Amino acid sequence: MKVYKFGGASVKNAEGVRNLRKIIDDEQNLFIIVSAMGKTTNALERVFGAVQKSDRAAAMAEITALREYHAAIIDDLWHGPRRLDAVEELFAELERVAAETVYRAEDAELWYDTIVAFGELISTTIISAYLNYAGVANRWIDMRRCFLTEQRHKDAGVDIEASAPRLKAALEGGGETIFVGQGFIGGAPDGTTTTLGREGSDYSAAVVANILEAESMSVWKDVDGVLNADPKIFPDAVQIAELNYLDTIELAYSGAQIIHPKTIKPLQNKNIPLYVRPFGDKRKPGTVIRAMSAPVDVPILILKKDQVLLTIRSRDFSFVLEEKFATIFSLLERFRIKANLIHNSAVNLSLCVDNSWHIDEAVAALREAGFDVMKAERMELLTIRGYTDDLWRRYARGPQVFIRQATQSTVRVVRKRD
Repeated sequence: MKVYKFGGASVKNAEGVRNLRKIIDDEQNLFIIVSAMGKTTNALERVFGAVQKSDRAAAMAEITALREYHAAIIDDLWHGPRRLDAVEELFAELERVAAETVYRAEDAELWYDTIVAFGELISTTIISAYLNYAGVANRWIDMRRCFLTEQRHKDAGVDIEASAPRLKAALEGGGETIFVGQGFIGGAPDGTTTTLGREGSDYSAAVVANILEAESMSVWKDVDGVLNADPKIFPDAVQIAELNYLDTIELAYSGAQIIHPKTIKPLQNKNIPLYVRPFGDKRKPGTVIRAMSAPVDVPILILKKDQVLLTIRSRDFSFVLEEKFATIFSLLERFRIKANLIHNSAVNLSLCVDNSWHIDEAVAALREAGFDVMKAERMELLTIRGYTDDLWRRYARGPQVFIRQATQSTVRVVRKRD
């Protein structure tokens, strides 16, 4: 069994779906994980935002636009007007959720997951139907019934041991050897839908590979492989041929858009190689990630945007490091806020964190717990592995730098966004 994962950019239009069909041509024993098409997840986040504000008209306008977007892809794939009943049923259900939800702030993550999951359900329904139409017999798999996650919304982990019999049972019977399932989503013990974190489709594919003991996992992207930097930000980016599991985890944690941070462990546990390959040309080798690899001989630059810098101080000037860490981090966990960089002195603790809608709630809770908190917005976190003197001068100095941490090989800089 092989596992292929296709991201939203790969299937953003009918041409992309046809290209997916070409990539899997002649494959057997294949499990395909697919993300929502194009920018559908962003649009569904806007639906969720409208539900938060009880703005039914705005929610329905977004859903109508999504209907038209997906209908155009379907008509193009079938070379004329075509109605897929299963897709219509999903849109009808989405409309009911948007119209009938009685929103409460404490249920924000629950309703977020419920709404954004429709993107993957719709995309896989279309792709599975098209593959069958194009002569590729396959079975659509509902990953909400196969992946049992923790009772946690918006960033759930998969219980692999409990999920294994569910997934294997879903594949039994029938003559299909190709299966199509959703990335990013699972099901909680109480039956509600969960999501695995943004870009969590990589993690979904890795869990499938682990359970099915796949020979390999491939992620198909719109680049030739893993690059040492985002070419949209750093134009001289170059491709990296090989990476090992450990380096990949470190890079993903730092914010590299290589792979979801939770992806590597399920693969490493079964020693499954991961290929990052170009969607536009399957003949190119891409990048391979495995247990052992050749050393990386170029600097790696990772820019994590939309950051907030929190500087926390105890009002009684007690030592933050010795006495207050447990209180601070338990409060951050309550509001689902993750620290991407930690910097402390005797009385100050500075945390660079992802921006989220709970930041102000967390700041208020910290102040109520007896801390003074300063919040700096419009920040970004730059990590450079294998930095040179030139890169240090260009990126690690200047008045826009708030925090700089350096080891012999890596420098991390929290700076004000230009």
